[in-house]
Amino acid sequence: MTIEENEKRLAHLKAIVSTLPNKPGSYQYYDEHGTIIYVGKAKNLKNRVSSYFHKEVDRFKTKVLVSKIFDISYTVVNTEEDALLLENNLIKKYKPKYNILLKDGKTYPSICVTREYLPRIFSTRVINKKFGTYYGPYSHLGTMYGLLDIIKKLYKPRTCRYPITDESIKQRKYKPCLEYHIHNCGAPCTGRQSAEEYRKNIEQAREILKGNTREVQKMLYGQMQEAAEELRFEDAEELKRKYMLLDSFCSKSEVVSHTINNVDVFTITNDEKIAYINYMHVTNGSINQAFTFEFKKKLEETEEEILPLGIVQIRERLGSTSREIIVPFEPDTQLDGITFTVPQRGDKKTLLDLSAMNGKQYKFDRLKQSEKLNPEQKSVRLMKEIQDALKLPRMPYRIECFDNSNISGTDAVAGCVVFEKLKPCKKDYRKYNIKTVVGPDDYASMQEVVRRRYSRMKEEGSPLPDLIITDGGKGQMEVVRQVVEDELGLHIPIAGLAKDNRHRTSELLYGHPPVVVGMKTDSEIFRLMTRIQDEVHRYAISFHRDKRSRHALHSELDDIKGIGPKTKDLLLKELKSVKKIKETDLQVLTNIIGTSKGETVWRFFHENGDAEKQENNVL
Repeated sequence: MTIEENEKRLAHLKAIVSTLPNKPGSYQYYDEHGTIIYVGKAKNLKNRVSSYFHKEVDRFKTKVLVSKIFDISYTVVNTEEDALLLENNLIKKYKPKYNILLKDGKTYPSICVTREYLPRIFSTRVINKKFGTYYGPYSHLGTMYGLLDIIKKLYKPRTCRYPITDESIKQRKYKPCLEYHIHNCGAPCTGRQSAEEYRKNIEQAREILKGNTREVQKMLYGQMQEAAEELRFEDAEELKRKYMLLDSFCSKSEVVSHTINNVDVFTITNDEKIAYINYMHVTNGSINQAFTFEFKKKLEETEEEILPLGIVQIRERLGSTSREIIVPFEPDTQLDGITFTVPQRGDKKTLLDLSAMNGKQYKFDRLKQSEKLNPEQKSVRLMKEIQDALKLPRMPYRIECFDNSNISGTDAVAGCVVFEKLKPCKKDYRKYNIKTVVGPDDYASMQEVVRRRYSRMKEEGSPLPDLIITDGGKGQMEVVRQVVEDELGLHIPIAGLAKDNRHRTSELLYGHPPVVVGMKTDSEIFRLMTRIQDEVHRYAISFHRDKRSRHALHSELDDIKGIGPKTKDLLLKELKSVKKIKETDLQVLTNIIGTSKGETVWRFFHENGDAEKQENNVL
């Protein structure tokens, strides 16, 4: 598209916007082929649509959408609720490219009660409402199988798939199967259990699936009392068994309060690309439906924009008739006959917190699944979390960490480890011998190492790290900052890991002046920081031990120029000790290691000794 064509397109769109009414309604955006690419709703059509064409729009995805719009249409309605419902219908009908879409939930099963003469009850992942009534879906399979198990024990629904009718029963087409003989079915196909009694049992099972377990319990208790009064003790015993089974099941279900009846609960958990809306239905205080739906975001929509549409779509899909909805915030759109409740305390707040917890757990589980398939995604997520926690200007792609090691100032060394994408980059690890510091001064040693490293990187033009971590608290951070910022003029974020009295990492510090970053010590980020700290500590300690070991094993033979390890080993093998090597004459040495090397060794011990004696006489 040329510049002139784009200007004509924008002029055409702005002309449409200028004529839009200041009323609630739904608007539709079309691409160059006349296909609807976005459907939205608004309290005020003119204000909402014109906001897309402001120069200060800074969201990249919104700019992309605007660049694809070639025409606009709209529908005016009387209320915001009508606008929301109309938006929902249009999204389902046209599935626009840039709208959030409710992802299919076929991966989760539902419980089906068929519409047959003798209904069956079973779990399925295929929804066909002509075939029967569906309850669910169930994201927690244990709950679903628990329900099916209690229904099987209470009412013994048939498991066969025969097309049983009243005529086929009268004609005695079927015989009792194994399920009848092991007492898992009453054999209604043969008339041993009447169709009326069987269907009555199925209706009670429906009530349990709806969550009306308390009502079924009351009915069973009444029937049990009646059978006992009429001296039908066997029937009373069977009713008691059913009552106790149902009571045991109810005691295991999530019960908040028996006063809360027929209520929906919605919470939303946001992500960059997907919004997770958790839905729970509560009847008689028991949660009988719980599910988390995914909405794929297209234009960085806010929670306030997504939740109302999600509520409408989810309630429509699951056939909810609840007149009260518990939500984390008041939606900007009201629904006819529906009361929105934002609880601050009490049983309803408990339900809201439970829903939020389930939504976050679902998001976490999905994240773990995707990270197993794409490990790179986990690194990006953690880097983003570190950036957000420390408010860094960019993601910490490259992190460098320093640590000192010495014993009372002797053999002082330092180590620097490098992590790229939160993984060790061992080829960039560096060891440093402390050269200018005398005595055990950790601050001065740290300054020397940091100065040597970053002054060299600055001269060479090497890429600088996105974050520096010091193995220490405020003091270490400050001496590093003085070198990096004040001396070298570099702007690199600096963090510190402080230890407690037991030498355990307890705090993450950041900023100038340093402040404690609010982070749990068992969080994933804190564990990552501790792993980096442990790695630099291991690296510095290993270097320090190697240096100490070399000093401990040092002998006078190591100071002789021209004598290597093989010659030294040969001499020690033949003469056993340095003392005997000193006392041996030149002829023996030359016989062992040759003329040239023998003379070198002999001169080192005898001529150096004579020089020392002369020097002592002068002194």
